[in-house]
Amino acid sequence: MNSWKKNLTLSASLLSATLLVACGDGGNAEGGSGDGESSGIETINIMAPTFETTAPPSGNEWEEALVEFTDQNINIDWVPNVNYTDRMNVTLASSNIPHVMVVQGKDPGFLNSAEAGAFWELTDYLDEYENLSQYNEDILLNSSINGQVFGIPRERDIMRSTAMIRRDWLENLGLDVPTSVDELYDVLTAFTNDDPNQSGADDTVGMIIPTWYGALDTLSVWTGAPNIWGLEDGEIVPTFATEGYIDSLEMVRNMVDEGLINSDFTTLSPDDWDSAMFNGEGGVIIDVYSRAMRINNLFNDENGTENETYVDITGTLTAPDGNEYGQSTDGYSGFLAISKQTVTTEEQLEEVLTFLDKLVSTEGANLLNHGIEGVTYELDDEGYVVPLENDLLPYSLEQLSMYGEINSMRPEGEMAETRYRLMEENEENAVYNAAAPLVSDIYARQGSQLDDIIEDARVRYIAGQISREEFDNEIERWYSSGGQSVIDELTEKHQELMETQE
Repeated sequence: MNSWKKNLTLSASLLSATLLVACGDGGNAEGGSGDGESSGIETINIMAPTFETTAPPSGNEWEEALVEFTDQNINIDWVPNVNYTDRMNVTLASSNIPHVMVVQGKDPGFLNSAEAGAFWELTDYLDEYENLSQYNEDILLNSSINGQVFGIPRERDIMRSTAMIRRDWLENLGLDVPTSVDELYDVLTAFTNDDPNQSGADDTVGMIIPTWYGALDTLSVWTGAPNIWGLEDGEIVPTFATEGYIDSLEMVRNMVDEGLINSDFTTLSPDDWDSAMFNGEGGVIIDVYSRAMRINNLFNDENGTENETYVDITGTLTAPDGNEYGQSTDGYSGFLAISKQTVTTEEQLEEVLTFLDKLVSTEGANLLNHGIEGVTYELDDEGYVVPLENDLLPYSLEQLSMYGEINSMRPEGEMAETRYRLMEENEENAVYNAAAPLVSDIYARQGSQLDDIIEDARVRYIAGQISREEFDNEIERWYSSGGQSVIDELTEKHQELMETQE
């Protein structure tokens, strides 16, 4: 166990809840006995979101398989995702909080409840369990509240960002897939100026950017900037206050000046992003791997092919300083939290964690993500999942999945194989948001207004609408409008977190 985990003071909450399924008849939700002594939990009650039009019916075969596998009755309250936050806040204010609750993020309702002692703090417990102890510690820290673990994170892909590039344009110009930021610049220049579609007309640009500017964030990290927040000399610093960010900003402004980026990047809808590349308006998009797969499918559909590669993808690109900095996600999407209202003793907590530990095993993770082996899927000789024809499961239990080794389906085609290889290889280059574990009360109140100052200034600067001096003035306005107070608060919380490691 890392020292930050060993020494953290136990708090009153647990962030993140898993949604489990049940056959249950209700059982004793509180787990208490008539004489006031603690008793076991007959049925674990869970609240979880569903994205399905119709929630999974109680007692269905998939849920029964979960009960049999865990040897634990469970009762799940499926709540439509569109209403989940409102329902969660109402539940948190009630006297009937379920044993386990899926928490989708560090929103104020949950934070207030956790600080008030409504959930178990799990830092000192997880290492006692065979499977729960195998978490990715970076992700566990990211999902914490100022270092305190109030929930078991639902792990997600760490490395998702890529530059996707039309392969036919590379081949027409005799170019290789870029491996560095400088090589990417050269590709964008060639795609703009050297007739990559062989039309004989000046009708292409290198890169397409819509009014969602995540591509700029990715480029800044690839160039050497922090991922949203960094750490310098013990102080939390915003990415735009670093040399890497400014270098990236100037690079993108040069791209705009040279016509390497679509001129309508301040108005192009993200809804038109895929079609702009597919129709040949530009040759490069920087976004997530799933978009690359989607665009590649457009070409397969047009050509009547299957799993052919029309779009090349990159991993992390080498920065001008020779290092590789990968833009990572926080690595999780919410967590599973355990109520102190209904799980009242450490003995009952052990029951719930034992149940969750089974779900984090490979067999449990497969059950949540793929269904019932031999009914909805089977494993081939290499351990890949092969779906089976059935009409048993018209819904999904994946929202209950936390982390663990899950057998995957075999990647179909060169592009899919490359994607998963790059995602795994580039994890060693991951640059995490240094403030991901930290919760700022000031940012919770003023964050959206502060973010708008920076986003607006960045777009106007690279579009040539304001000067560098005017951009710097906007940065100063960010500091004076509450930004410096956010920095001070985050730095203080970071230092408190570091003291727990000493």
